[in-house]
Amino acid sequence: MTTTTATPSTGALRAGAGRAGRAGVSEQAADAAVDQACRMLRLPTMRARFAEVADAAAREQLTYRGFLAELLMAECDDRDRRRSTRRITAAGFPREKWLSDFDYAANPHIPPALIAQLATCAWVAKGEPLCLIGDSGTGKSHLLIGLGAAAAMAGHRVKYVLAAKLVNELVEAADERQLSKTIARYGRVDLLCLDELGYMELDRRGAELLFQVLTEREETNSVAIASNESFSGWTKTFTDPRLCAAIVDRLTFGGNIIETGTTSYRLAHTRAQRAGHDTDR
Repeated sequence: MTTTTATPSTGALRAGAGRAGRAGVSEQAADAAVDQACRMLRLPTMRARFAEVADAAAREQLTYRGFLAELLMAECDDRDRRRSTRRITAAGFPREKWLSDFDYAANPHIPPALIAQLATCAWVAKGEPLCLIGDSGTGKSHLLIGLGAAAAMAGHRVKYVLAAKLVNELVEAADERQLSKTIARYGRVDLLCLDELGYMELDRRGAELLFQVLTEREETNSVAIASNESFSGWTKTFTDPRLCAAIVDRLTFGGNIIETGTTSYRLAHTRAQRAGHDTDR
């Protein structure tokens, strides 16, 4: 025997609320009606905060319109936060990095005004590329993830992936005859964050598959890359000179190039900590 839980009808909810609105009747019926209506309409924030907002509205003597606006805005704000959280999770960032945490004093090569401009995500909306070039420990990945997170918070679909991992995924997809589907999946996101490009040599097949992804996104959706090699050194990663030139062209045309320098922030920070410990002894 199956037991089912009856959901109150709209008419029952309306009747309950009507009874609660009459003089001398407890407001419990109204609270119950609001709770059930929010369940039916899938308004979890309004359901959770209704009593709190109602009490605040009474204290502040808000009008009915003011109370309703406060309650609806609370629901909208919370939905925006949940959507942003889902987009950041879907991006696949390996760790949390925010632009607000970046130490510009530790790396004077990076102009704060330019990063602030990029944080508006206008370049993502225009489908422009971004290249972060510099040695290890100079803040490339921090900026890449931070700008990607800013884009996700602004409502853009973002995907973060290591260059070598993407190439391996493309090779496997090609072997399984799923290449078109995989390229299309990477082509749909608004911003593709490609990290650690240039750390290892790619064979011709891998380089050509990566080129297909970049071509799919050219001038329509943004690509942001972080590389420890200057463009002149990319021939060590893409051994075919013509293919290397074509990839550099797609990643630089109409975009921003930020050189983060050669001095490792992490190394300098470690040395400073050790010097401090030695001084304390």
